[in-house]
Amino acid sequence: MAGTKTFEVAPSAARLTGSLRDIGYDFPTAVADLVDNSITAGSSRVNVYTQFEPNGSYVLISDDGSGMTETGLIEALRFGSRRDYQTNELGRFGLGLKTGSFSQCRKLTVVTRTSPKQRVIRVMTLDLNRIARTDRWDITANESSPAIERAKGFLRESPGTVVVWEDLDRVLPERYAENGWGRRRLRTLAAKTSEHLAMVFHRFIAGDVAGRGEVVICVDDEKLRPWDPFAPEEGERTVLSEQVFEVEAEGGSSEVRFRGVVLPSRDRFSSLEEFERLSGPLKWNRQQGLYIYRANRLVQHGGWSGLRGIDEHMKLARASIDFDTDLDEAFQINVAKMSVELPPAVRQMLERPVQELCVLADDAYRRSANTGGRTGSNGKPSKASETALRDVGIAIKAAMLDGTSLPEFRAAIATLRERNPELAEQLDL
Repeated sequence: MAGTKTFEVAPSAARLTGSLRDIGYDFPTAVADLVDNSITAGSSRVNVYTQFEPNGSYVLISDDGSGMTETGLIEALRFGSRRDYQTNELGRFGLGLKTGSFSQCRKLTVVTRTSPKQRVIRVMTLDLNRIARTDRWDITANESSPAIERAKGFLRESPGTVVVWEDLDRVLPERYAENGWGRRRLRTLAAKTSEHLAMVFHRFIAGDVAGRGEVVICVDDEKLRPWDPFAPEEGERTVLSEQVFEVEAEGGSSEVRFRGVVLPSRDRFSSLEEFERLSGPLKWNRQQGLYIYRANRLVQHGGWSGLRGIDEHMKLARASIDFDTDLDEAFQINVAKMSVELPPAVRQMLERPVQELCVLADDAYRRSANTGGRTGSNGKPSKASETALRDVGIAIKAAMLDGTSLPEFRAAIATLRERNPELAEQLDL
């Protein structure tokens, strides 16, 4: 429009960086956001180190990926970097490195090397204390500290990147930064981070992602074992057929894949130790429900997203929902990749398969509770014929659900029990 004036209004660096510290991360999720970057860079090994030093503690996240050029490093330290993201890249907003880091510390340094032959190591730092003084988006180069020098040591032989967190004001408040509580605090956070990374990246650690090999992730030199919520090594689990739904996305449609699994009851697990391990960080009841994966990276681990409530009888029910990054807007992924919303169309399509999954999980739970493993008179496991009848009963339940609501289904089962209790017992109804 003729005569219209425009004014560039740059945000206050000091005020904005302070606000972005409270975007919602905790220590494990902040580390996970940086591991996303390592995986995107093609890393086969990621190491997280927590180092307690009185008034000088630090955290390092190192990888053996492709490293960054000087231009790439400067862009990576920009709030809202201008780089484009490829399909199914784990990054999204160009904020994770900065917001994840500053949610825990005041000084972020990136140490990186790209050339396998030339030992050129680049070091650049964003320091909130400096930004607070100058109110400018200044990046400094070639700073040094014990933590940065240790990071350089990791890159002396080959390319990669090391992220350095110093001045851990959100992790170790000043009054605790030099005593035993601080040391224990850092050790506890490392343990929680191990648990979180083993869950969030379990497909990458296990080598289950097509097109790439296993990713070794270590925390304080301890190699992580993948925590797969669906217990693929347990022979007694029940796996429902995968269902694929088409969802409209920008530029066309994209697939959402759903697969339900009923885990074995305690008496049918391979061992008590595995049963306890598969209970998960939040334990059985709170780990039931939906496991939502964005580009094979777990962004929600449990809960029913409003489709139903948590129920003791459903604690063996878990289901995976997979979507690609072209559905980010539809699923409302947030910056920290900790929040996701089911699109209304997907929510409607999931009602029936979730209902079927929960009925089968309820059946498995009650069968275990009522029979205690159901053995014959000689104390040995049930005969094959009895097992077959129970399987028929499960098939009948699944078939009935195709044409009835859950209350109608339960009423039909109750009628069968009343009219033919012996058959109902044989079918485990």
